[in-house]
Amino acid sequence: MASLLSFSLPKPSIIKATALSPTTTSPSTPEVLEEKFGRKGIKFLESNNVPTVELKVRNGSSARVQIPNAHVSSYKPRVYWKDDGFEEVLYTLPGKEKDSGIAKGGIGLVINDASEGGSKGSLIYSSEWTVKDVDSDSIDAVQVELSCSSGPLEISYVVSLYPLSMASAVIVKNNGRKDVTLTSAILSYLKFKKRAKAGIQGLRKCYYCTQPPLSSPFEVLSPSEALKPESPGLLDFDFEPEEKPGSWKVQEEPYIILKDRLSRVYAAPPQERLKAFYNTSPTKYETLDQGKELFFRVIRIGFEDIYIGSPGSFAEKYGKDYFICTGPAAMLVPVVVKPGEEWKGAQMIEHDNL
Repeated sequence: MASLLSFSLPKPSIIKATALSPTTTSPSTPEVLEEKFGRKGIKFLESNNVPTVELKVRNGSSARVQIPNAHVSSYKPRVYWKDDGFEEVLYTLPGKEKDSGIAKGGIGLVINDASEGGSKGSLIYSSEWTVKDVDSDSIDAVQVELSCSSGPLEISYVVSLYPLSMASAVIVKNNGRKDVTLTSAILSYLKFKKRAKAGIQGLRKCYYCTQPPLSSPFEVLSPSEALKPESPGLLDFDFEPEEKPGSWKVQEEPYIILKDRLSRVYAAPPQERLKAFYNTSPTKYETLDQGKELFFRVIRIGFEDIYIGSPGSFAEKYGKDYFICTGPAAMLVPVVVKPGEEWKGAQMIEHDNL
């Protein structure tokens, strides 16, 4: 199984499930998967007519991953000491028939074509993911590895759950004879109690510019919607319009309030990356929900960029909850995967709320 060890993330003491041969794919029916891979902390079931794997560790924290599209639809960690001290972190909307039944939000892996003259669309949208393997130490760490192929690319996606964190890691291998150029991200839609109480800290002195998110089957706002200017309310005396795309600024405030619509990438400008030495964006930052008095730390590994988007007033048409979209990304400078080589990226969401 693809190990998170190479990403410098915690690794459970492994009890191996029976591995599949490289040429074999596992059937996607929950009954067959449960018989082959099920164990304590790893359960296969059908949720909303979609084959799903549920991960759970000893303290009760859980996560759910939809198998056919590798979509993390739920992450519910223990954040309070009381018996029912679990909180759903992800903002997920149920799928609609007109959208092929794909749920929106959650945590979505994005891998898009960035080749010259290419489609610029998703390289994995039509791919069928299958369960490749699972790992567990039966107590405090569980993992599931999904895999799919797209043309010459062999892609593995590992979702790991721990008592105080969860990780998503992608490995892209090029089995073809030509370079493959792609953009990628692991975008998390995080739920907040109140619009005016949503914020992020840890990005002070970082370069940023207005940038639409990568297009994704799991997007709640489309790239064009994300860039639509926010209309300030009558009492929004501190409202400041967003900069135009391509205009770089430096984040001066230690804390960013995300009540208005914005779509930004925090990263070193591409021209800076041509230098021998340059300042990169932080490897970690924190989301702050003052309404629930909870925070979560987001850690990027292997990605150069950080995407942050908030819906502002657009959130109202989806319900009472507020949300933001954030995560590590390779947006501004595409990744080039050479023949026979691999590219890896990962995100970890962790907390100290207990």
